[in-house]
Amino acid sequence: MEPVFALAFGVLIAVAAYLILSRNVLRVVLGLLVLSNAANLSIFIAGRMGTGVPPLVAAGETTIAASANPLPQALILTAIVISFSLAAFTMVLFESAHRQLGTVDTQEMRVAEPLDDSPRARPTSSAIAVKEPAV
Repeated sequence: MEPVFALAFGVLIAVAAYLILSRNVLRVVLGLLVLSNAANLSIFIAGRMGTGVPPLVAAGETTIAASANPLPQALILTAIVISFSLAAFTMVLFESAHRQLGTVDTQEMRVAEPLDDSPRARPTSSAIAVKEPAV
């Protein structure tokens, strides 16, 4: 069963890389979500998942002999909550940027660093203030 999960992990990483390299902001956000799911799957794979015994210590024993490790499962639950909150926050930022700029293309969202051929990039004569050196 683990080779199937390893193959799924590789596919998730490939899909996430494809989506993150897109120019569309929504695809980048979805790529980050897929990448976080791939990270969760890798933690799950690393946490011994082959047995069906619950992670309970029997009376009179001090360790769990053959069961799944509960720590990776707890980490995955925490990571799911964190990734959901990050996705919600990112979607709010995405909506705000879409309202202000009117586009979802990252190449057109160049407010801080405009291209040279755009009208915002050319300074006007009144915008250039030349200070004379003090003598």
